[in-house]
Amino acid sequence: MMEIFFETKDVFQLKDIEKIAPKEKGITSMSVKEILQSLVDDGMVDTDRIGTSNYFWAFPSKALHARKRKLEELQSQLAESSQKKEALQKSIEKSKIGREDTAERAALTEELAALRKKKEQLKAEIDKYRECDPDVVEEMRQTNKIAKEAANRWTGVYAFILPSFTLEQFE
Repeated sequence: MMEIFFETKDVFQLKDIEKIAPKEKGITSMSVKEILQSLVDDGMVDTDRIGTSNYFWAFPSKALHARKRKLEELQSQLAESSQKKEALQKSIEKSKIGREDTAERAALTEELAALRKKKEQLKAEIDKYRECDPDVVEEMRQTNKIAKEAANRWTGVYAFILPSFTLEQFE
């Protein structure tokens, strides 16, 4: 379909393309309109409505300019990516300074691992004795107090029937 536009370098109406495409390029006449619309949607063919007619055209120079523009864009992205890569490489090299593998560094790394392991063991032991923690016990007392007050409120509804009944008698 694009060859029709590039070879003739002319402007066509839809009915003209529907006549030319099956004869010259072997495109079925039923699919010419769909193909042309997809080319317009992709920006490969230009269209304009003049009066009641739609005109279609595509010139080789436009395709060439579009490719050149895309190539320039990709080249600028490549250059930008290369600069980022170089900056990151420099950053990596700068970060490695002072982090050379030495015996002292290895010993400190082992000590750090041992301290982390000990910290985890101590946390596990603290969790084991958590129910004896004064803060946790106080929190449980507050929760029980709130629950007791709520229960008394609800049982207070029945105070008219059993006025001497409260939850405190059962503690």
